[in-house]
Amino acid sequence: MDTLMSLRVFCAVAELKSFTAAAERLGLSPAMASKHVMHLENRLGTRLLNRTSRHVSPTETGMLYFNQTRQMLYGLDEVEAAVSNATVMPRGTLKLSAPVWIANTVVVQMIAEYHKRYPDVCFDMDLSGQIVNLVDEGFDLALRAIAPEKLDPGYVARPLTKIFFHLVGSPSYLARAGQPTKLADLNNHSMLLYNNINYNSSLIIGGLETLQLQPVMQSENETMLHMAALEGMGLVFLPTLMVQRDITEGRLKMVLPDLVNFHSILYAVYPSRKYLSAKVRTFIDFFSSTFHL
Repeated sequence: MDTLMSLRVFCAVAELKSFTAAAERLGLSPAMASKHVMHLENRLGTRLLNRTSRHVSPTETGMLYFNQTRQMLYGLDEVEAAVSNATVMPRGTLKLSAPVWIANTVVVQMIAEYHKRYPDVCFDMDLSGQIVNLVDEGFDLALRAIAPEKLDPGYVARPLTKIFFHLVGSPSYLARAGQPTKLADLNNHSMLLYNNINYNSSLIIGGLETLQLQPVMQSENETMLHMAALEGMGLVFLPTLMVQRDITEGRLKMVLPDLVNFHSILYAVYPSRKYLSAKVRTFIDFFSSTFHL
């Protein structure tokens, strides 16, 4: 039995979690797809897939084998395409890790536009805000807005765009607590704080002015902080991408925008330049061309 074909079948089954769907994609019968996977399991002497009448999922060994094997197959496809002057069309599931605030209208419209261009790519998106291990957890790509020195040196990090953060609050909160006109006016304002930034109940602006904060909520979920700001609980630093519509439509106001703002670089992070699949490469290129630095 063709072991290379068996590898392709196994990766398709593991990705789609279905023998029938994998067989359909590869032009095989479900029975033949099952034989290919059994061929690999016999060759390796271990079970790669858990099978029930309704569900197929990789075993722990199977997931490790899948993560390594699919990178090899992507590389092989790219080499064959280069040799034959053909184009490898992006396909399959793009497993992506990103910050919570990526779930906004601007980014969703970009993803929808990418999907129109490459309809054979579907998305599995983790927006938990956790820093995942791309290789061990089977992620193709991560979007991370962090300082360069905090990036894992074992990964490739490609800068995509600047993400601007502003201090915002609702009109009802500002009417109640006062509209700051200078930095000192921010002292003792109610603040909604992002857990992953160590404020220590104070904030240094421009290296000059230290402000005393009154935290009323802390969370690692930007959506929660966003909703709390809309309800008038306090001021919060949020990405402009996340709050632009609220600002335009008057639900939130920027506070001292010329004095209190900062930006971070959004990086596309992936394990290796080798064997970069067509779906990852085209998604990064599309994102980069849409968001100019």
